[in-house]
Amino acid sequence: MSLADDSRAPAFELLGVTKRFDRKPALSQIDLRIETGKTTVLIGPSGCGKSTLIRLLVGLIRPDEGRVLFEGHPLSDVALLTQRQQMGYVIQDGGLFPHLSAFDNTALLARFLKKPADWIQTRVEELADLTHFPRDGLRRYPLQLSGGQRQRVSLMRALMLDPHVLLLDEPLGALDPMIRAGLQADLKGIFQALKKTVVLVTHDLGEAAFLADEIVLMRAGLIVQRGSIRELMDNPSEPFVTEFIQAHRSPLEGIGG
Repeated sequence: MSLADDSRAPAFELLGVTKRFDRKPALSQIDLRIETGKTTVLIGPSGCGKSTLIRLLVGLIRPDEGRVLFEGHPLSDVALLTQRQQMGYVIQDGGLFPHLSAFDNTALLARFLKKPADWIQTRVEELADLTHFPRDGLRRYPLQLSGGQRQRVSLMRALMLDPHVLLLDEPLGALDPMIRAGLQADLKGIFQALKKTVVLVTHDLGEAAFLADEIVLMRAGLIVQRGSIRELMDNPSEPFVTEFIQAHRSPLEGIGG
């Protein structure tokens, strides 16, 4: 089967997906379409399964039941390396290698794939400008960078090969509120400029409302409701939706007013 992008297919589709750890379900019979070119935010209380879901999307773990499709094709052991080159992935602490400079962290996979050195240099500089990372910081090591700068390098590395989709698992969770607010604004601008498919995990509903085209609210391994923040606020599918929103009331004041 060809791995060419099928523009008619969603970016991702989960069909009856169940995942267990120690025989306990982390996800139960999940059906979900993630549309191409949209920002989808997965949110819910701790332990609801949102990080498990994003790890299934990127192929780090496999479902016990059901199927995960990427651009219309199943994630498979045979094709996974090729498929993952079309996915940029950012984890909460950035996952940078401490012995590599910001430049070398960003260029790591491109060098592994033997991309030309001049292409790598140009691409890294383009990404530094896109993410508002100072070019004179590219030679610094992670311990010489601020938390916000490290996350910008992680984002640059995820975007290095111009992937079709960008997956971010709590990318701003460890940052202080001021740095986090600035990065939220930058991320929104980057998402709008690149028009890529984005899947983002957060526990912060205010962040979800700011960034998402669609919010997927989860609880106990199930999808409770999906839609815009206004749809969740005005037409909750069950009392839990209202309870979850009320618990985040302060960050949401004024939305849709």
